[in-house]
Amino acid sequence: MLNNIKSVRGMHDFLPKTTTIWQKIEYKIKKVLNSYGYNEIKFPIIENNKLFKRAIGNITDIVEKEMYSFYDKNGNYLTLRPEGTASCVRASIENGILYNQEQRLWYFGPMFRYERPQKGRYRQFNQIGIEIFGLPESNIEIELLMITLRWWKILNISKYMKLEINYIGSIKERKQYKKDLIIFLEKYKNKLDLECKNRLYKNPLRILDTKNIKIIKILKKAPNLKYYLNKKSISYFNNLLYLLKFFKINYIVNKNLFRGLDYYNNTVFEWKTNFFKNKSITICAGGRYDNLVKKIGGFDVPAIGCAMGFERLLMLFLKCKKKKKNIIDYINIYIIVHNFNKQNIFIKFAEILRDLLPKIKVFLDFNYKKKIKKKIIKAKKMKSLFILIENKNKIKTNKLIMKNLINGNKLIKTKKQIIKILLKKLLNNIH
Repeated sequence: MLNNIKSVRGMHDFLPKTTTIWQKIEYKIKKVLNSYGYNEIKFPIIENNKLFKRAIGNITDIVEKEMYSFYDKNGNYLTLRPEGTASCVRASIENGILYNQEQRLWYFGPMFRYERPQKGRYRQFNQIGIEIFGLPESNIEIELLMITLRWWKILNISKYMKLEINYIGSIKERKQYKKDLIIFLEKYKNKLDLECKNRLYKNPLRILDTKNIKIIKILKKAPNLKYYLNKKSISYFNNLLYLLKFFKINYIVNKNLFRGLDYYNNTVFEWKTNFFKNKSITICAGGRYDNLVKKIGGFDVPAIGCAMGFERLLMLFLKCKKKKKNIIDYINIYIIVHNFNKQNIFIKFAEILRDLLPKIKVFLDFNYKKKIKKKIIKAKKMKSLFILIENKNKIKTNKLIMKNLINGNKLIKTKKQIIKILLKKLLNNIH
């Protein structure tokens, strides 16, 4: 026997039981974005490698270790996108939608990073991203946070989410801070782990995001960035915190929050959950990147955005709703066909039902060899609401048996009568 071919490590399958819930979450999230007037943008999975090196920065984990890059047949060095912001900016510049224009965009799709697979962290993962261009004030930051907060509310997971926020200033403000941070960390060089030692001179700000408990204790004595910010920056951040309180958005200021990408400036934030055995997992994160559009080749355009890992959101949602029935996907009408010669009649009838009730699910059971009792058991397992069965009584050939699996009622009616009943029962109850 040949060995089974398995999926590539870190690339996961999602089966119908999960994708049904996936679709519902995706629909709700997109509905919120639409309600705020945001528009969808689509861009390729593959980009020129230079795009990510220029945007993300050469001295980052993503560029140094995690990108899936390759040469095509023409010798072009290409990369599977590791994140969406750089691609969104490139697409916006290339298609001329940023010059003297405000844009509020969103996208959804797969990203690729070669990192150690963990629960909720895959090598192919999906992100919903929001990117906003042309708005420099803090009011748009509040709107962005309100969108994410609304996501948690409609999914009934807001009590498991906490917002961490920080203000990292401009590149100029961080320059002196980096120097002083390096001087401070050099005193504890022997106590740093290998990863922090590698980052010390290349990207010292990433050390602040360490999960090593011993180094976290050391960092409590480290210089605080807020003392390196100018009055304008401090005023901006204080105003943002005031707005968060005004709109009753709970938050924690985390002075060690910097994010792992070089393009961020000023406001950065993360939505985290401690739902998984006291382990803090980031579900959604983002911030300002006012210099990125110009860095990639466009005009000087202020920008802010965020991205949410969909698999992590799905994992949290399933964990929270494990014991609740409202995530079950129902079959509305289950039609049992036991006469092969009449299958075309039932297929046509099912199409009529789909035309009249386009949001319902109609399932036809074509297994003629299986007994009706077993088919009914299958219909119940599939959480069907109504079963329609051909009436075997020769006198009533135009009539069907309709079983209501909610209350157990059984009726024998014509197709027209059944359509009227189903319209009354289902039309106002399907969302």
